[in-house]
Amino acid sequence: MILYLVSGICIWHPASAFAEASADKVRHHEPKSINMNPINTGLCSFGMSGWVFHAPFLEVHKGFNLYAVWERTKKLAQEKYPNVKSYSTIEAMLQDDAIELVIVNTPNYTHFEFAKLALEAGKHVIVEKPFTVFTNQGKELMALAKKKDRKISVYQNRRYDSDYKTIKKVIQEKWLGQIVEAEFHFDRYKEELSPKLHKEIPGPGTGSLYDLGSHLIDQALQLFGEPEEIFADIAIMRPVSKVDDYFELILYYPGFRVRVKSSYQVREALPGYIIHGSKGSFIKPKTDVQEAMLQAEKNPGTKDWGLEPESERGLLHTERDGKVIREYIASLQGNYGEYYDGIYEAIRNNKPLPVSPEDGLKVVKLIEIAYESSRQKRVLPWRSVG
Repeated sequence: MILYLVSGICIWHPASAFAEASADKVRHHEPKSINMNPINTGLCSFGMSGWVFHAPFLEVHKGFNLYAVWERTKKLAQEKYPNVKSYSTIEAMLQDDAIELVIVNTPNYTHFEFAKLALEAGKHVIVEKPFTVFTNQGKELMALAKKKDRKISVYQNRRYDSDYKTIKKVIQEKWLGQIVEAEFHFDRYKEELSPKLHKEIPGPGTGSLYDLGSHLIDQALQLFGEPEEIFADIAIMRPVSKVDDYFELILYYPGFRVRVKSSYQVREALPGYIIHGSKGSFIKPKTDVQEAMLQAEKNPGTKDWGLEPESERGLLHTERDGKVIREYIASLQGNYGEYYDGIYEAIRNNKPLPVSPEDGLKVVKLIEIAYESSRQKRVLPWRSVG
């Protein structure tokens, strides 16, 4: 471990054991078992989700072939990917027997309908978060996938953010002792509405809890499991908004609490992660760079992919072996390509899915409970979704 003392604070150099733990994951994110049998994949949309979060990884990953895109009106995919097929209807795309995997990256309220069509056509399916709008829909998709012997997974890409991967390592390695409190933020400052009208019109699956909350809730459930009880305050803060743009959830666990919060009226953002334990604290800005890199049309898989700037390191203040430690630590590398590594292994080698439908269902269930808690203005118990 290499430490530097700057203004009385120990700085953990990126060459430390903490950073080295994930050394070549981004540089070589194709699975070791890769072969010459790539998975032909169809995208259900080529909007921001398609061209930013999915197509670049499908293009560089040796285990996938970006084969087709469903484009209703604008035909943009072939400008960037000349060999891709463009279909005007989902029915036509699903009739193509060459397609093995379909990515449902359409508005939330359509997830159930299009995922069901894809499964019925015999395709494996990735569904953008949230899995579905209602838990009964998710259960139906899971039953259909089992009947058709197909894989279905939820694209929870924020599990592969550099900031989340770093806090996960800190917690799992017990640097903070027993967790007593955690607070996760996903804040923005936007006075204007989104140009995507489907996000701003009241209806099933709209609002920031379904949008940004799906990420924070998934992260909390992955780190801490199912809570015993939930309290939620969900509101519309901006005069121009017609859907919820603010939420605060409190998840009650035995001996500790977890808060997940988001607002569109935060000009000066708080740290994305504030975690306190019996031995110490970890404070980490929410600074994963992958979305910005993708929007700048940088190709994933390069040596510097997903590397945060050193200025955004998290502060670890704790005690171990009788010594007080106060250090800024280097973040692990982020890489959404690891999700596709897992999908390849699941489809080709029957390995566990990187994100199971059961995980996606729990996120939707917690969202349902949160809306009911906010409506009743009281704490509600967790109800199993098994």
